[in-house]
Amino acid sequence: MNKKSTRNKTIDTTVSEGQQYLSRCIKVDLPIQNIESVLDKTILGNTFSVIPNLPKESVDLIIADPPYNLSKVFGNTKFTKLKYTEYEEYTRKWLEIVESLLKPTGSIYVYCDWETSLIVGRVLGEFFTIKNRITWQREKGRGAKANWKNGMEDIWFATKSNDYTFNLDSVKIRKKVIAPYRVDGKPKDWIETDSSNYRDTCPSNFWDDITIPFWSMPENTAHPTQKPEKLIAKMILASSNPKDIIFDPFLGSGTTSVVAKKLDRHYLGIEAEKQYCVWTEQRLEMADENKKIQGYADGIFWERNANLK
Repeated sequence: MNKKSTRNKTIDTTVSEGQQYLSRCIKVDLPIQNIESVLDKTILGNTFSVIPNLPKESVDLIIADPPYNLSKVFGNTKFTKLKYTEYEEYTRKWLEIVESLLKPTGSIYVYCDWETSLIVGRVLGEFFTIKNRITWQREKGRGAKANWKNGMEDIWFATKSNDYTFNLDSVKIRKKVIAPYRVDGKPKDWIETDSSNYRDTCPSNFWDDITIPFWSMPENTAHPTQKPEKLIAKMILASSNPKDIIFDPFLGSGTTSVVAKKLDRHYLGIEAEKQYCVWTEQRLEMADENKKIQGYADGIFWERNANLK
């Protein structure tokens, strides 16, 4: 058995080792009348079976990372690549049931890869009002000998109505000013300090400031498709307020719930794999002691590799 380096922070606790975490998860086999009875919980179960038992119009924000249309193994579950028409029906099936959970003022973000982005966007538009398509730079990915390296993914942003939350000031990005412009000797649209010159800029729909979790980061798990905390923090801060309810129907290793907790929101997620539920609850426990989000400090999103000291 290989011993991990002391710098390797990857969470890979087994189910047998993590029974105390698994015991914190709940099952929802019968209809729930009050969402408060299941708030801040991880639901162990199948999304398609659980959601019909949850109260209608009870959550403020949905962040969904469904299986991409790739043949991939998630714990004990294998997702097999479907024909485009079949993946479209799969997408329609889960969007139809989650739509009923969202409040009239709520928003939804849906992850997808480039190949199925147009499918997801089109079906999402059947149930919600599309607001934007975000593209984020994954940074990682293997090169291809006869094709371009796939280093981008999409996130569709939609709302249930035109009355929705968007906190622009909460998601501005702090960038260094390389060539400062002055008017009458004073900074023009930038801030001057003894240590640096910077500008807080409005975010676009291209996010290139994200670092994928890796082995020396405390948020990293052995999940094959884990999303970064910083990525989800952008959505939660922009599209919800403190104490709002954040829901993830495909929770995976729990990043949505963990970030919601760190940002003073309520959370609820569904995950079918016991292994991933263990990691989720372990990370939620860790969040009691450490609320840091890599790349986000002092209420500001910083450029990748910025010095936050």
